[in-house]
Amino acid sequence: MGCASCGTGGSPRGCKNNGLCSSGECDKLEVRDWLANLSLPENQKPYEIVEVRFKNARKSFYRNTNNFTLQTGDLVVVEAATGYDIGIVSVTGELARIQVRRKAPSFKHAEARKILRIANQEEINKWIEGRSLEKDLMFKSRTLAVNLKLEMKISDVEYQADLSRATFYYTAEDRVDFRQLIKDMADQFKVRVEMRQIGSRQEASRLGGIGVCGRELCCSTWLTDFRSVSTSAARYQQLALNTQKLAGQCGKLKCCLNYELDMYTESLKSFPKTEVKLKTEKGEAYHIKTDVFKRMLWYAYPGESAWIVLTPEQVKEVQEKNKKGVLPKDLKIYHIEEEKPVEIGFDNVVGQDSIGRFSAAKKKKKKKKKPNKPSNVSPE
Repeated sequence: MGCASCGTGGSPRGCKNNGLCSSGECDKLEVRDWLANLSLPENQKPYEIVEVRFKNARKSFYRNTNNFTLQTGDLVVVEAATGYDIGIVSVTGELARIQVRRKAPSFKHAEARKILRIANQEEINKWIEGRSLEKDLMFKSRTLAVNLKLEMKISDVEYQADLSRATFYYTAEDRVDFRQLIKDMADQFKVRVEMRQIGSRQEASRLGGIGVCGRELCCSTWLTDFRSVSTSAARYQQLALNTQKLAGQCGKLKCCLNYELDMYTESLKSFPKTEVKLKTEKGEAYHIKTDVFKRMLWYAYPGESAWIVLTPEQVKEVQEKNKKGVLPKDLKIYHIEEEKPVEIGFDNVVGQDSIGRFSAAKKKKKKKKKPNKPSNVSPE
């Protein structure tokens, strides 16, 4: 059975709960409660707010007013706008308190919806049935949108556990009037229809895929906090501003450009300003490129193809001299020879470098057998 909660379609490794992600082994938004083994102080009640996860990355906080004994991975029935829904408990206890404080600082406990009960087998079967109908429902809704000539793309559908409501997630460049589409879908599918517009990053996280690094997309496995990525992140990392290489499958700048940005900005604080030209008796040299890891800067004179390699300390020294009116004779006196990479070639350590040494084996010369000489002894 495929994973019915995260929509990845695969069966989690070591899953012992009928393919549901309650064992946490599919690494889809996995949460490990490191505070579970800690006992509460005396006279302190367990935290009643519980984090519940639904399809893909959708999460919400609910109140455990009935004091159910819940653990991570339990399937619970929760209140919805109309009817009920089923989700998987992802965080409980004191870790949920930290999540509420970090994710929803303005969260009001009294207004939170409640956990009704722990889901029984009949409700789980109905929930899984709704998951199996979502793909066919999405294709039919796309057909209706094309017939109405609407400039929109329906990328995902999520059924409510009681099959009374279906949420359609779509992307569009401009505003779309889908009133007629909702009427057609309600008549054909016999459910309450809710349209929800999402961004291109959220669409990529729902659809999934493989990135240029060879791994699954970060947004579809663990990344839930979508921060804005600007071209300045590429400039700090000395990357060429090529949109085709810097863009991900969502068409936006890759989220991984922000991963090492703090390290680059911290390292560049010790580098001199590169927009300042270095003045010498030979002329003014301008900056070409910077290598943050090797701590090297490349400068060149106008009209010359030879680049001069300097360290940040040497560049600062020349800039200080220029401020005092002192002009060095030439930057080549500071030039550093770059270390050439060691070329690792083929070394015949065995002494057998011929591929066809087995096929071209020398044939042993066979000795011809001499014919038997007739004996001189006459027969009696």
